[in-house]
Amino acid sequence: MMIGDVIGRTGRKTVNRELLGLRAKYNIDIIIANGENSAGGLGINQKTYSELLNSGVDIVTLGNHLWDKKEIFEIIEEKKLVRPLNYTCEKIEGRGVGIFEENGVKFAVISLLGRVFMPRVACPFRVIEEEIKKLEQAGIKIIIIDFHAEATSEKQAMGFFVDGKVSVIAGTHTHVQTNDERILQGGTGYITDLGMTGDKDSVIGVDKNIIISRFLDQMPKRFEVSSNTPMINGIVAEIDIETGKCKSIIKINY
Repeated sequence: MMIGDVIGRTGRKTVNRELLGLRAKYNIDIIIANGENSAGGLGINQKTYSELLNSGVDIVTLGNHLWDKKEIFEIIEEKKLVRPLNYTCEKIEGRGVGIFEENGVKFAVISLLGRVFMPRVACPFRVIEEEIKKLEQAGIKIIIIDFHAEATSEKQAMGFFVDGKVSVIAGTHTHVQTNDERILQGGTGYITDLGMTGDKDSVIGVDKNIIISRFLDQMPKRFEVSSNTPMINGIVAEIDIETGKCKSIIKINY
């Protein structure tokens, strides 16, 4: 199971309340959550990272907001935390690829940043192409990608680019779930965006009145995480452990 960006306290409380039930309902082996917005809606810290793990999340992926809290450096080397692979700095801390094992089966989880309307990073297409080669040489058949990107065109292009080479690629970042979950021709499970885990009655997790006011008068305002109608967005995918291909993928809007 992969769940979309966990937004602040609302998202964390929702994960804590609902995740174990969803794990049992769908017979989930591994839960991956994007946690880059888990601390106050921007960034992640030790407290929110621990809360996600204690609530049943197995692996936490990140995105362009990972550096927004200075406390990130306290946890950046944690083994269950995967930051974007394609930052250009050679000595950047943390890992962009996590190798894990469940029931004797090894699998890789990769966090990747897009470049359209995003911070300057290395080309995600060239970076992931090289990384897939390394994983294949290491005998890793199951590869799961969180592609944290703004443009739907970039996400779709990436999906086709890695089709048949990875098990699942799911977009994050826009916080709006798309209705295009499917298995591509090469056997890769795909969705343009997982959505978010936060308040359904909000503007991408933020109090809707604050955002509407900002659009009306163009004045900066402090964002506040909304908490009216909690929801979880994501997918559940079944992967063949022999081939690494995706056997099924369903969208979760709970």
